[in-house]
Amino acid sequence: MERSFKKNIRSRDAWLRILYMLLFAVIYGVAEIVLGAVVLFQIGASLITGRANERLRNFGQQLATYLYDVVLFLTYHSEFKPFPFEPWPDGPPKARCLPPPAEDIDAAHSESDLDGG
Repeated sequence: MERSFKKNIRSRDAWLRILYMLLFAVIYGVAEIVLGAVVLFQIGASLITGRANERLRNFGQQLATYLYDVVLFLTYHSEFKPFPFEPWPDGPPKARCLPPPAEDIDAAHSESDLDGG
């Protein structure tokens, strides 16, 4: 385990991912503020016109997808780096999750083998 830890702590890829994660954590905070502004503008639009603003609805969907992509990256469910490294999302989220690690799959098979499955 000691050897593995030393290897991981010296990994350039691990530190690069941490830097990207810090960047996306800041971006997430800014995007939350933008989301709050969208909500307030939609409330205002619905009070003035009696209906939601379609352009804001579309932007809200894109922003929600973007936040979803950022959360997937921050929680290690995806290696996909969202905007500005990829184009801005244009609709609902796409499946970008990673499969479970091999050791999780092996553990699940071992448990099912014990159950007779």
